[in-house]
Amino acid sequence: MDINVKIGDRIRDLRKTKNLSQEGLANLAEVDRTYMTGVETGKRNVTVKVLERIIKALNCNYKTFFDDKLFEDE
Repeated sequence: MDINVKIGDRIRDLRKTKNLSQEGLANLAEVDRTYMTGVETGKRNVTVKVLERIIKALNCNYKTFFDDKLFEDE
């Protein structure tokens, strides 16, 4: 699975556990809602800076974000 898809899936999963809409998360991360849609679907190549803002908006840290079976070696 492509890394962009893995990141998007993880963002979507965490967003849903926090009962946030895409628009709500986009607002917190200071990105456009349509951009967030592209990130979650793996169609956008999110920059490290934007990923950092999204992780912070999810009230998460890097370890928690990447500590998921999605990111295990294949």
